[in-house]
Amino acid sequence: MNRHAAPARLCCLGCWIALTLAMGVASMSLADVPADSPAADALKKAEAAVAAIVAVPDGKRNFDNTVGAYDDMVVRLQTDTGFLTFMQHVSGDADERLRSQTAEEHITNWLIELGKREDLYKAIKAYAATNPKLEGEQKRLLEFTLRDYRRAGMDLPPEKREALKKIEMEINRLGIDFQKNIRDDETRVPLSLAELKGTPQDVIDGLPRSGDMYLAGLDYPTLLPIMDFCEVETTRHKMWLANHRKGGKKNVGVLEQILKLRAQAAALLGYKTVVDYETETRMTKNAETVKKFYEQVRPLVRKKSQQDYDEFVAVKRRVTGNPEAKLNPWDQAYYENVLKKEKYAVDAQKIQEFFPLDRVVDGLFGITQSLYGIEYVDVTKDAGSKGLPLWHPDVRVFEVLDKASKKQIGTFWIDLFPRDNKFSHAAQWSLAARKRWADGSVQKPLAALVCNFTKPTKEKPSLLTHEEVETFFHEFGHCLHSILTEADYGTFAGTACARDFVEAPSQMFENWVWDADVLATFARHYKSGEPFPKDLLAAMVKTRTLGKGLWAERQLYYGLLDLTYHLSDGTINTTETAQKLYGDVLLYEGQPETYLQAGFGHLIGYQSAYYGYMWSLVYAQDMFQRFAELGMLSPEAGQYYRKKILARGGTMDDMEMVKDYLGREPKMEAFISYLGLPAGKN
Repeated sequence: MNRHAAPARLCCLGCWIALTLAMGVASMSLADVPADSPAADALKKAEAAVAAIVAVPDGKRNFDNTVGAYDDMVVRLQTDTGFLTFMQHVSGDADERLRSQTAEEHITNWLIELGKREDLYKAIKAYAATNPKLEGEQKRLLEFTLRDYRRAGMDLPPEKREALKKIEMEINRLGIDFQKNIRDDETRVPLSLAELKGTPQDVIDGLPRSGDMYLAGLDYPTLLPIMDFCEVETTRHKMWLANHRKGGKKNVGVLEQILKLRAQAAALLGYKTVVDYETETRMTKNAETVKKFYEQVRPLVRKKSQQDYDEFVAVKRRVTGNPEAKLNPWDQAYYENVLKKEKYAVDAQKIQEFFPLDRVVDGLFGITQSLYGIEYVDVTKDAGSKGLPLWHPDVRVFEVLDKASKKQIGTFWIDLFPRDNKFSHAAQWSLAARKRWADGSVQKPLAALVCNFTKPTKEKPSLLTHEEVETFFHEFGHCLHSILTEADYGTFAGTACARDFVEAPSQMFENWVWDADVLATFARHYKSGEPFPKDLLAAMVKTRTLGKGLWAERQLYYGLLDLTYHLSDGTINTTETAQKLYGDVLLYEGQPETYLQAGFGHLIGYQSAYYGYMWSLVYAQDMFQRFAELGMLSPEAGQYYRKKILARGGTMDDMEMVKDYLGREPKMEAFISYLGLPAGKN
């Protein structure tokens, strides 16, 4: 549970196709792609594949040479360019990052042009007009393809399509600027040694210096320990302010232009709001469902957040000796740790000593291999001969084998330590989707897991906080979702399910790091090898719901901010709205001179979707209850879950998939218990 930031995003082929066929990026034909574009060769191949689809005579059209061929083309394009576009997030070479970013822009723009090509649209409609008798994935793929063309504006008259195209071009340009401004923000907060009192010494030792001052950045390995442990409130306040100004005021203006253009595009397409447009393809289906969900959840969360707030402010008043002290947002993590240590005898820094990274990796691997009947083979030393790229010496690569069939089913990379210009949060990327080709051969999925854990030193191995262990399990859940898919078409492979469900499998997997039997399999003291003490574990489990209400309410705030922006007609003062909502949704007062929306990266590419983190959490906890009933370390339970959820990807309706796994209608009770509230009394 990261208390200081929004969860990271993940990228999959299904999301890529849906976004590019819909709205939000500029259009570019192959003629517009520069000859020296790093994506030029891949796009030429894709263009040839499209030409072949269009050239099929209408009387000769079938699924394989039209709709199936379209999926083939997109999968090949992603496979040819997956690593190329991924490098902007992990490469230490500025030229390579620029090359990667340029390639992604050209590919995405070409795909949106593809989504507006009348000849290809007519080809697909001509096949659909034959009323083919399709079933399963094939039927779903045709329906989704026609739907996405409609959502791209292909049923609009030419003049409106042209207007939409111009809007999309500007949205794309501004979106690139917005994300670049966040990436390029190198804010450093100068702090004296006295101002860092209480911060772990290894964190202080790792900070760059200017004279006697330490320069604290906003990367997680720096920000989180300061917010968690620094005893100096003014220091925590400085770091909090800097983090809530990330992206700069220039991004506020960029965002407000984007919101206005998105509203115009939604109106052209016949939708009441941007939220109605975006939710059409998700579990919620429309804005009204999202609003009703928040109306149901907010009172539950407020009950717990008020309990948390009262407990935290009481400890602050005792520690500071000020009976009038107020709890501020930059106090939350610090006093949560004070409470853990004093009330529950849980020392977060002491707990780290039982989570050396190597043991966590081995434990996570052992658990998932047993649960899902798979095996991971470290092929890092053979990466060169196998044609598997390694972009940094820290990177490791693993092949995944299915134990039952003895066959390889996928490959994944792990890149776990921070470095300059690397993506600074935690995320999973799908680099190639699973695909069954016409000849029966299967392309194996490729995935990359990127985290930012503290690097080992000569004196000490990398020690993870319990929160980081939870993050690692979460992101590895996405990785398994990508690898264990059995979808035949790339459009539905892996994490290509509804965007407001995609987090559920990973959120569910976070529960494993709170279980005594699970931790007993790998948690050992990094020096003595002592198992995780049972009394410490019991105390730690008691703290699981500590601060959970304040955390959940902050998640609601992010979601409601995203929702409010996109329910508007686009003419909105984003800073005033953010500050007003802050006071309305949270128990804290709105903070002047902040503009957190400037660094809210989810607003680009994940717009009107942030509610999905809380929405999916309800299903995640319900699914976990079912898994736990069957046994958290039971291979039978794991195989059942693999078959019913992970293998299916986006091949069926998400709600029906959940019901099938649960064997009943979803319920709210497990989520209520997760918050720390008694079930049945809310």
